[in-house]
Amino acid sequence: MLLISTSGALGRYIDMPVPVTICFRAILAGVLLFIFCKWKKISFKIASKDRVTIITGGVLMGVHWVTYFYALKLSNVAIGMLSLFTYPVITSFLEPILLKTKFQKMHLVLGALVLLGIYFLVPDFSFENTYAKAVGIGIFSAFCYALRNLIMKTKVDTYHGSMLMWYQLVVIAILLLPSIFLLNPTGIIDQWHWVLVLALVTTAIGHTLFLVSFKQFSATTASIISSIQPVYGIIIGIIFLKEIPIWTTLVGGSLILMAVVIESVRSYK
Repeated sequence: MLLISTSGALGRYIDMPVPVTICFRAILAGVLLFIFCKWKKISFKIASKDRVTIITGGVLMGVHWVTYFYALKLSNVAIGMLSLFTYPVITSFLEPILLKTKFQKMHLVLGALVLLGIYFLVPDFSFENTYAKAVGIGIFSAFCYALRNLIMKTKVDTYHGSMLMWYQLVVIAILLLPSIFLLNPTGIIDQWHWVLVLALVTTAIGHTLFLVSFKQFSATTASIISSIQPVYGIIIGIIFLKEIPIWTTLVGGSLILMAVVIESVRSYK
């Protein structure tokens, strides 16, 4: 979680067009994961019936990353990460629709708690307010992430997680490759090492360790632990970017994370 949490500060710090940053992130992380899969002798074969699902997962993951980084650019690490962490509650609303599970009334209470948290994040909702735009984009990013997780959930029992992630990175790299030629990619000359950190530390190592941890405890327990991610991200932002969140951000963030923890603990029980 500590490694994955570096995405907030790196997203704010790397000074390149967002699609270019994400494209380089996908390419470098894809190379690293390919080497890892070859080392572990993980098969890359997928059934033809699963290709559309995996490609769709890659598209949603790409949209999630791009919109998340735009949210970070428009606001700060705290607001960007906290607005993204509405995804567990969004998931609880989407899951009954997509996977035909039973809807629980408690999710309405948790949804209201998240909405209250969002209100504290941005008390002034207007199109002129960049923080309001950031939260809106961040919530859309959370929606894409939740949707991607749900459709990929049906495949994790069949395929290795690292292989699935590699295919998604390939889809993201292909979709965003034109951005390298259409937008200004010259920043990579000065900032390649930070993009490499984003690809290696945040994406390849961070997400692989997270997948490996599932062997020790359930995915639900892992999601409870993942609630610490925005806290780590905010601390990293304070140390390296001197971004100190205001009290309303802390209150709103606490309400959102409270909803996440309550839902995760309920699911675990």
